[in-house]
Amino acid sequence: MKNISLVFIFLISLNSEVNAQESIFPKGTKAPNVHHTGEIWLNLLFDADETFDFNIAQAVSAPGSKLNWHLHPKGQLLLITHGVGFYQEKGKEVQVVRAGDIIKCLPNTEHWHAASPDSPVTYVAISGNAPTKWTDTLTAETYNSFKVPEQAGQDTEQEIIELSKKKWQWMADKNTDSLANLFHDRSRYVHMSGSWKKDRELEIIKTGSIWYKNADVHDVAVEVFDDTAILWNRITLLAHVRGNDVTNEFTVTEIYKKEEGDWKLLDLTFSSVRDTHEIEH
Repeated sequence: MKNISLVFIFLISLNSEVNAQESIFPKGTKAPNVHHTGEIWLNLLFDADETFDFNIAQAVSAPGSKLNWHLHPKGQLLLITHGVGFYQEKGKEVQVVRAGDIIKCLPNTEHWHAASPDSPVTYVAISGNAPTKWTDTLTAETYNSFKVPEQAGQDTEQEIIELSKKKWQWMADKNTDSLANLFHDRSRYVHMSGSWKKDRELEIIKTGSIWYKNADVHDVAVEVFDDTAILWNRITLLAHVRGNDVTNEFTVTEIYKKEEGDWKLLDLTFSSVRDTHEIEH
């Protein structure tokens, strides 16, 4: 793609002005659904000629719109100017692309790209002067299996919150079978009266020597770090201890680790706090 550098530098210089815009140039014409699903508008900005051996086009994709698998015999540059999308080359991981990103698609490299489900994406494509070759259909199942990290993180946080709620209910029901599956074999439990491991915690729950009758959760915060999640919840705990029902305010820290697709509880620590305490989010 000779003489591309001037155009490339010019488009990069526009980036600070276009991040908040849907498109730099007019939106163009809606493309027929031949090689894509959803709504995509195209504006051909420049046709290759004898001097400049490349084409330039702008594409504006509505949320959820996706191109099928294809390749460019002479390669392509994608300058993302707005929104959030996906890009994947054959045999590689999916990339999340955002305004300001530049994607280098090498010649004859099979790939697909798309808007994310919840965001449009706009890009300027600089393509070598050779027809695009379309290969396979990108299925909805494949597309829907990917998530923007922020969305995936939110989903994981909610998953941990729901798992913690189930744990409190299992403790109230003395459901040691479910708890044994949840508790990591190397897990520890820190109470106001001591610290111990999995087997003793299960025995305490099973015998009712401490009966966690009800945990009223007031506030929750979660942080996810790859395969580890930490949850803090502020609770009012009604427990039956030594023949008496007692109520206390606690902040409980729970650490979970994902192993073979399942979250396992590594640590549960009770900290005594004032009832005015709030968890900082």
